[in-house]
Amino acid sequence: MKKTLQLIVAAVLLYSCQLFDKKVPDENQLLQQELQKINWEEVDELPSVLSCDTIKDPAVKKQCFFDYLAQTIQERIGLDTLQMLYPKTDTISVKVTIHPDASLQFEPQFLKDSVAYDKIKADSILMARLANFPKVEPAIKRGIKVKTQFILPVIIKVEK
Repeated sequence: MKKTLQLIVAAVLLYSCQLFDKKVPDENQLLQQELQKINWEEVDELPSVLSCDTIKDPAVKKQCFFDYLAQTIQERIGLDTLQMLYPKTDTISVKVTIHPDASLQFEPQFLKDSVAYDKIKADSILMARLANFPKVEPAIKRGIKVKTQFILPVIIKVEK
């Protein structure tokens, strides 16, 4: 009877140890699963400027930001530069890059089949006119400042 009891206790102890032996998930597998859940096409918080920071509604804040950028670029380019070079053009597209360190980069985007542009001259005008651009806070993704890019149409010929 004692041997049977000892055998039963030993079997229960061996079996119970297996209950506590749970597999730890592979950290690389967990990382891959988490990375797949993240939408890399959208940011948690859009870039912003000081004048739009107090707005709570995300859609209105986004519109405020893009309006501010377009208006500021339009004012800085002015009527005396690109409009004189390209009198038939009323709007240009500017690729705006906002880096995590809050630095900005502007690059005009030209269509291949549109008016013949002097890319070097247009780039130099943009660089000169948009130097010392007001501070823009970069976008935030999961608590980290990230680089964002977008193309912004800027009106250079205002109808009077």
